[in-house]
Amino acid sequence: MSAHVQVIGVGMVKFVKPGAHEPYEIMASKAIRAALADAGISYDKIQQAYASYVFGDSACGQAALYRVGMTGIPLFNVNNNCSSGSSALFLARQAVLSGSVDCALAFGFEEMRPGALGAVWNDRTSPLLEMEDQLEKIVPGLPSASNAHRLFGSAALAYIEKTDANPNIFAKVAVKTRKHAMNNPLAIFNQPLTVEEVMQSPVIFAPYLTRLEACPPSCGAAAAIVCSEKFARRHGLARGINILAQAMTTDRPARNDNPIDLAGADMTRNAAAQVYAQAGIGPEDIDVVELHDCFTSNEVITYEGLGLCGDGEAEKFIAAGDNTYGGKYVINPSGGLMSKGHPLGATGLAQCTELVSQLRGGAGARQVSGARLALQHNLGLGGACVVTLYGKSA
Repeated sequence: MSAHVQVIGVGMVKFVKPGAHEPYEIMASKAIRAALADAGISYDKIQQAYASYVFGDSACGQAALYRVGMTGIPLFNVNNNCSSGSSALFLARQAVLSGSVDCALAFGFEEMRPGALGAVWNDRTSPLLEMEDQLEKIVPGLPSASNAHRLFGSAALAYIEKTDANPNIFAKVAVKTRKHAMNNPLAIFNQPLTVEEVMQSPVIFAPYLTRLEACPPSCGAAAAIVCSEKFARRHGLARGINILAQAMTTDRPARNDNPIDLAGADMTRNAAAQVYAQAGIGPEDIDVVELHDCFTSNEVITYEGLGLCGDGEAEKFIAAGDNTYGGKYVINPSGGLMSKGHPLGATGLAQCTELVSQLRGGAGARQVSGARLALQHNLGLGGACVVTLYGKSA
């Protein structure tokens, strides 16, 4: 077994709005080639591959990978909702960590349609049906909306009721995120926002969620190559970033107690606790974070789920600027899902790409000074949560 699995190459294409994108297989092959070039290895060194996407027919991963080459290696198609990209990375790391292979590829892509997410298969049981039923029991009489809007909108309402925080905290997160994205040429949105603009944008789920507090439907692709330390030494690869710890969790019965846990907070706490225990560190040791801000309400509750601030302390955390440059942590320097975009299957691997760039010191104007430990959080309803800790190689 390898002591540490290293990320030796990352790549992504610029995320764009639906209609401005290339076909998924083209976007994915470009991201894979970029990761290979970044790693400095040839494609024939890849021994296994994992393709993540949500919207597409079976074997889309093969169609994308064959654009790079057909070497006959095993390829697994992964769909774990919005956490698909990190699920692919989890499996690739696991394959290397077990000793089954020395080098594996994880890549993700998505072609999304405009508008809110909705069910594709309406002739069978929805995987979110039980969550929807439970939400209706906890918060009866919710207005009609998409599952995501109802779940994260209800979490926002529950958080304000629980903490008596000012609802403008959600808008402040959107402003912070957009400010970070201004330094990311791969982000969809890079124009500044004000709190007033965010709060006055159209309401998508009353009373607290507005359009500018939700991530946009997006198209794009990203990729990461992982290998054993032995493989890196053998090929003279010195730019690798270690995956120091990683955990994937699914829902527990505790989620049924309140909308915040129903929206994934319990999975987050569970995964984060496992990662900190594996690495022997605490959240106070982290320098930079990429977390799953599909809605600004999820970023707020995730601060607490990851232990970045205490329970009920997100308002104080935000007011102190502890989620941005000059504070305790820099959270979503890429612009996050809110501003960079959220092509579901690519998101987790785009987060990985950003954090690897940060730890290498190559993030340009958005570089977090002295970053040595980076934390990634990728959440999918239904559900699955992946938390990953990265560290600079010695």
